[in-house]
Order: sequence, then structure tokens, then C-alpha cells
Amino acid sequence: MSSYEDRLKALRAQLVRQKLDGFVVPLTDEHMSEYVGAYAQRLAWLTGFQGSAGSAVVLPEEAAIFVDGRYTLQVREQVDGAHWQYESVPQTSIAAWLKDHAGQGARIGYDPWLHTRAWVLQATEALAEKGAILVAVDTNPVDAIWPDRPARSDAKLVVHENRYAGQSAAEKRAAMADWLTARKADAVVLSALDSIAWTFNIRGKDVDRTPVALAYAIVHADATADLYVAPEKMDEAVAQHLGNAVRVRDGVNFAAALQDFAGKTVVADPERAVAAIFTGLDEGGATVLPLRDPAVLPKAIKNATEIAGHKAAQARDGAALSRFLHWIAVEAPKGGLTELSASDRLEAFRKDTGLLEDLSFDTISGAGPNGAVVHYHAEEKTNRPIETGTLYLVDSGGQYRDGTTDVTRTIAIGTPTEEMKRRFTLVLKGHIALARAVFPKGTRGGQLDALARQYLWAEGLDYAHGTGHGVGSFLSVHEGPQRIATFGGGDEPLAAGMILSNEPGYYKAGEYGIRIENLVLVEPRAIAGAEKEVLGFETLTFAPIDRNLVATDLMSGDECAWFDAYHAAVLDLVGPQLEGDALAWLKAACAPL
Repeated sequence: MSSYEDRLKALRAQLVRQKLDGFVVPLTDEHMSEYVGAYAQRLAWLTGFQGSAGSAVVLPEEAAIFVDGRYTLQVREQVDGAHWQYESVPQTSIAAWLKDHAGQGARIGYDPWLHTRAWVLQATEALAEKGAILVAVDTNPVDAIWPDRPARSDAKLVVHENRYAGQSAAEKRAAMADWLTARKADAVVLSALDSIAWTFNIRGKDVDRTPVALAYAIVHADATADLYVAPEKMDEAVAQHLGNAVRVRDGVNFAAALQDFAGKTVVADPERAVAAIFTGLDEGGATVLPLRDPAVLPKAIKNATEIAGHKAAQARDGAALSRFLHWIAVEAPKGGLTELSASDRLEAFRKDTGLLEDLSFDTISGAGPNGAVVHYHAEEKTNRPIETGTLYLVDSGGQYRDGTTDVTRTIAIGTPTEEMKRRFTLVLKGHIALARAVFPKGTRGGQLDALARQYLWAEGLDYAHGTGHGVGSFLSVHEGPQRIATFGGGDEPLAAGMILSNEPGYYKAGEYGIRIENLVLVEPRAIAGAEKEVLGFETLTFAPIDRNLVATDLMSGDECAWFDAYHAAVLDLVGPQLEGDALAWLKAACAPL
């Protein structure tokens, strides 16, 4: 279709054909994934929005797109305000908006394979106040008007070897079976793609940047399992790896299989399993226990093998990033670099390791004002030159078999202003405060969030994103349940073995963005005289932080000591991997303040 306006008109016409007065379009797939395959990019196709979180509602005369604070600027640049209202979450919600905007008696459609049961109940209650109803559709109306919708990936499954996983799939299923038995349950439905990948020690190539395969699984209390996957995705190596205790079934039969649990007790995760799964189990006569997917927490708490692999990946990735930072230092002052040419060069440095499987997300390469767009994605039409007198923000990461990386650096191109230095240093002080935190076992990430914001808050500044997210082991770069945030999560107790990001920032709209991100490992801390178990963070990411942006007069002695010790560690770890001019640059970049 020729334009997004035409697509919106076509959807409205399709809604009339399906006897609907509105439709909700979320950015997710049948597995409640954050990052989705091309076939499921309905929101982007309909609206032009390229962010990784959002939803839209289309009514006969108006339409709205809902995004959080990370995308406030981006949505206005990518989605036409002449046709779409911009709504901010969590300040509002789709349910609240529908209550105010849906017509009396309206029939609002939704795809039950793309929403949680809780959302369905919330929206149903909100619409009831208007005498309107929520209608589950058999055919998604966006799919009906999307003429060149991509097919689902047919990429083969691959085995994730025990030398990377640190625990066999049989051991994981046995632990899951014990968990089910303790809860007097017969089976658990696994629908989250990273949970399935982790449980069965398999990976895939069905979603860009996230090494997962489209599948569903049911694990039983006898430690056997049914894996539902398209037959063309299997090969003999994967079949042998899965073994006789895993029955491989055609993915198209999954929905029908939910009807086979009459009189049985089945666990389904209310956050990760879509409404259609609960409906199928209910209609089949199962008793449903709404509990968290039992893979989530053990997946988040990395074992010794996964931690060692992650550290190896970080050492390799830190050298690639350091080569890039040296390259930027040499080339940027000459002029001619752009956001896209820089991100391409960074990817090339990672590929030069010979071990890169993929990026862990699309690189955020933001020059000047584009750096203030939190989850900016450079395209030809937005591609800015990297100019002297500006800040350049690059947030990037790699997928390696032994680990997933995510790191942000902000670089002064030429001489920064005093304001840039001051605000960078406020962000740095928050980063250091969180990196140095020691806290009792049982502390939630939300309790630590203010440590990273305190220096910004003191000057009336803040940032509209969380401070830290979990990271997978050759899996999703955004992994729950742990977060460091005061909104949208952050209430999971932090546990030794969890990996999180530490990424405070500051964004001045129209001018520049600042973010400093390292990954950290939660570890036990031995403290003399301590009366309870305490935890702290071990920093895992090693690459120089731009000393040209540090206002040392704002730094305490302890903060300067942390900064110098960090850079000594960078030089120790990364230095042996560099040579020549790059090594000389690294030594200067890591010199004590």
C-alpha cells in the first residue's frame, strides 16, 4: 500500500467487514515477546513506529498510539500526528482510553493470541461502563489487509551445547517436574520463547537479534515434554539432543492440545501466556494454576558456566568496542562520519572477533539531538553526521554463544560544553553509586533505582527509562524478572547470579543525550561484622568511559578512585588484545584522573 494513511483506511474498511467498531494492535507476538519476527510486526506496518514497545487502537473516526517515556520523541518523528493521537503510558492505558473514546455499544476487536488474560479482563470492564464489548477475532484484521506480510521463519533449531549452558536439558526438565509435583500440578505450558530455548537447550534464528525459535512446549510432572514446532525446523542433530523424553509435535496442533487436560491441573503464566491459552485450557476442562513460568527465575540466576562464558564474551566485546572508540577518536575530527557509517564500523569490529552470532539489538547510534531519542534507530532519512562540538551516544551489544552483551558509551566529539560535562558527570556519579552499592539479600531493584538518579534529581533533572534490566545468556538482551526501576517492574528480589545493566542517563531534547551503561553481576559480599547476608555488584563490562566529559571538581575522592580502578581493570583485560596505535590510545584513555 502506498502510505500509512492508506493502511489506516484499509484497516477501517476491514473492521466494517468484520462487524467491528475498533481494534487493538499491540507490538508483540503469540509468545508475548518484546522483540518479534517480521511476520508479527503489525504495529510497525500499520503506523511506521519502529520502537520495541507500544500499542495502537483504531476506531472509526480516531486512532491512538500508546508508548512509554523511552519513545516520546521517536513516536512523533515516525507516526503521523494528523492521523494518530499520541498517548503516554503508564499515565494512561488502552482500557482507560477506550472507556473515554469508544462509542456506546461498540464492538472492539482484539486478537486473543496477542494479549494477556489480565488485559482482556481490564479492557472488558472498562468497556462495560460504556455498554461496549470486547470481541475476540478469529482472523486478525491487520493480517487480512497486509498483502506482502512476511512468512514465519523456517530456520532450523540449533543445539545450545552443555559447555555453554552448564546444565543439561534433562536436568532442567527434572527440576521443573519436581516443581510441578510440589504444587500438585500435572503439567506446565511454556509459551515464552526464551524459556523454551533455555529449558530445552536449543536456540534459533526466528527473531532478529534474539536467538530463539518459534515454538510452544508442555512439560509434564514425569519430566517428559511435548515440543510444538514446525516440522521443517527440526533436524537429526536436534532430535538426538532432545532425546526420547521429548515428543516433537507439529506446532499447528498446539491449540488443540490445550483441550486434552480434562481433570488435570496445568500451570500457565498470566504474564507470559496469552489469553487464548487460558481459554483453551478452560474449555478443555483443566484446572489452571496461574503461576510464573518455572524457567524464569533459574534462567535469570546464571550458573558458574554461564557466568564464566559471559565474562569471556565481555572481554572479547570490550576489545571490539575499544577498537571502535579509538577509531572514532581518530576519524570523527576529520569529518565525514555519520551515525550509520559509525554503527556499521562497530559491527565490523565485533565481526572481526570471528565469534559474533548476531547483534543483541539494533545499535542505537545517535549524534547530537538524535542522542536524546532514548531508543533511536538510525535510518537513511534520519542519518546525521557526527560533528565536532557535539555528543555521540552509542548503545550496542553482541550475541555470542557464550554470552550476550549490552554497553553504552557517550563520546565528546571535539570540546564539550561545560553543561555537557556537568550533566555527564551527574550521570557518572549515579552510575558509580549503583556500581558500588551493597545491600541486604532480599532487596528489590526498585529500592536501588534512586541511587543512580540522586545527583540528577538534586539539580531538577531525570530520565524516563529504567536504570537496569536483566540480560540473558545467549538469549534476550532484555530478560526478566529482575529490573532496577521504580516503574514497570523492579519488585523482584535481586539474587546472586543475576546479570543486570547499570545505565543511568540524561537527555536534552533537540540537543544531546547521555547514557553510561555497563552490565553487572549480583554477587555475595563478605563484610566483617555483618548481621545479615549482603550482596553487591561485580562490573562485567570493560571499555573506556570518556574522561574528556568528566568534571573532576564534581567528583568525590571515592568516585575518582572507582573511576581509576575501573580503567586500570579495562587496561588489564583489554590491553593484551590490542596493539599499535589502538593500544597507545587505550593507555591514554585509561590513565588515572
